[in-house]
Amino acid sequence: MHSARFNTLRESARRIGIVILGVAATLGVITAPAQAASWSSSLTNASPGFESRRWYDTGGSTNIKFTGCSDNGSNRLVNVTLRKDVTGPDPQYTTAAFTNCFTSSTATSSGNWSDHGSGDYYFAVNYGASGLNVTVRTLTVTY
Repeated sequence: MHSARFNTLRESARRIGIVILGVAATLGVITAPAQAASWSSSLTNASPGFESRRWYDTGGSTNIKFTGCSDNGSNRLVNVTLRKDVTGPDPQYTTAAFTNCFTSSTATSSGNWSDHGSGDYYFAVNYGASGLNVTVRTLTVTY
């Protein structure tokens, strides 16, 4: 009798444990934090208004980092503007002035943009400028 009751309790505990694990796994999938995505590339002699490749962002902040910049003049500045690819005129968000990346081939400049909702994004360099081409050894976009 004692053994039968113990087995019943053990079976009940096992079932409760399975239910709890199932609920935890389900909630973990539903509430899992969004994983940041990123991509890297470079720019060679990019002219004013150059547009990067597009990427899809489900929402959240965006960070753009340039490492090792040079230009075809003595300006030592590249303006980076985040834009959202939409039907009609694309909205543009804050423009970041990158200067530190010009100090050496390993120096970086970066800009952070807040969440502008889900959608396709890209950045433009030196939007509206003329005659300033820029080369960037490495660029990384994290979103």
